[in-house]
Amino acid sequence: MTAPAATASSATRPARAPARHRGRFGVHLFLSAVSLAFLAPLLLAVYASLRPYEETARYGYFSLPRHLSFDYYRQAFADSGMSRYFLNSLLIAVPGVLLTLFLASFVAFAVARLRIRGGLVLLMVFTAGNLLPQQVIVTPLYVLFNKVPLPYWMSDSLTMYDSYWAVIAVQTAFQLGFCVFVLANFMRTLPREILEAAIVDGAGVWAQYWRVTLPLCRPALAALGTLQFTWMYNDFLWGLVFLSDGDKLPVTSALNNLRGQFFTDYNLLAAGSVLVALPTILVFLLLQRHFIAGLTLGASKG
Repeated sequence: MTAPAATASSATRPARAPARHRGRFGVHLFLSAVSLAFLAPLLLAVYASLRPYEETARYGYFSLPRHLSFDYYRQAFADSGMSRYFLNSLLIAVPGVLLTLFLASFVAFAVARLRIRGGLVLLMVFTAGNLLPQQVIVTPLYVLFNKVPLPYWMSDSLTMYDSYWAVIAVQTAFQLGFCVFVLANFMRTLPREILEAAIVDGAGVWAQYWRVTLPLCRPALAALGTLQFTWMYNDFLWGLVFLSDGDKLPVTSALNNLRGQFFTDYNLLAAGSVLVALPTILVFLLLQRHFIAGLTLGASKG
């Protein structure tokens, strides 16, 4: 009585396998097309940066190359003074990322693990801060930073204006809400028994935060650190508003030095853009394993 049923079930297996393979092929094809669409501007910029402007002006940007070289990269790096601007961006992005993650992990730990009174309201306030358009508070912040004094060893202008501290403070304030939201939800997924065992062993609040919770949040911190570094490094608005000294501007402003008054070599500008993007690509490659782990964690849970 069971033999025909077993035969029928085995007969349907080969029919399901091709359908499953076709579905996977369609998914991979769709993801490849989307990836190519996102990479197309970068690939076109790299291709244009390797060709002379006269060649692209004559044959077009989508024509086959006649001559390829890295001359534009050397020229872009030298003419724009990019090395100084790279350092400026690092002086803003690195402290900004570390300060944002440190403060956000504090708040997220208090909301998600300590279960303080009004924690949900506090989380909503931090999340709502992301909804505020940044351009709305440009003028109030400009006036405020001109009135906040700083010692001479922190600012040449003796105020927060025209100092890296102003840009770092604004970047940290605007990115804090997003990081608190992500870390708080991540910490809620951590087993409660681990924290309870640490409390039984006599761990205080600081030990629960620093020695128990933060090591478990490494994937989330790596993913957030990669995103935050990319956003702060690529920012152009706040550096332009709060830094009046041209030698302190971030690297994104160095591209303006490659524009001529009457003529702009867009192949040279493409080479400069690729150079500016290299640090973010390097950071992603270094943290790729942790970044992907942070994004996919919990994806297999029901």
